[in-house]
Amino acid sequence: MHEAAPSSSPLILALGDSLTAGYGLPPDRGFARQLQRALQTRMPGAAVIDAGRSGDTTAGGLARLPGVLARCARSPDLCLVELGANDAIRAIDPARTSDNLDAVLSMLEQQRIPALLCGMIAPPFLGIYATRFNAIFPAVAERHQASFYPFFLDGVVGDPTLTLPDGLHPNARAIEIVAERVVPHVEKALYRGRERAA
Repeated sequence: MHEAAPSSSPLILALGDSLTAGYGLPPDRGFARQLQRALQTRMPGAAVIDAGRSGDTTAGGLARLPGVLARCARSPDLCLVELGANDAIRAIDPARTSDNLDAVLSMLEQQRIPALLCGMIAPPFLGIYATRFNAIFPAVAERHQASFYPFFLDGVVGDPTLTLPDGLHPNARAIEIVAERVVPHVEKALYRGRERAA
């Protein structure tokens, strides 16, 4: 059975795509490193494993998850799931995206690893597709009673000063903002996970 780690030194797995992997950024400015730094003041010893892969869809993340978990030195105290943006870019059927996220969270449940699902929001110009896509994340979180952060890029999307020259990916300052905003949700999810494990 998964046991909760001391609150001062949680192990967090960040499973995601280029937003997690830090596309175009130096290794120390990617999301995992910035989240780990942001957690240090309140949780000295906290560690974040970077399991991001640029270009990954929800199907890709699902396929990688067993291997990622097998390589962890110990069972993570929390898995932050940031997947879906590439599904929207490729116009993958939202039903498939939903099924994949369901499977990711089910696998984590089987391993007794709490999840923090990070939502994505498709641009309004995608019309009905955006409506269907955006509804996936809160619904999946509700079905699994998982912790939920509604929009991973909250506070940075749409600001040209916070993107790389490609106009799409967030720059280092943007990822710093994302990490700072995610921290309270990570803390709540860790606390919730410990309560459930007790």
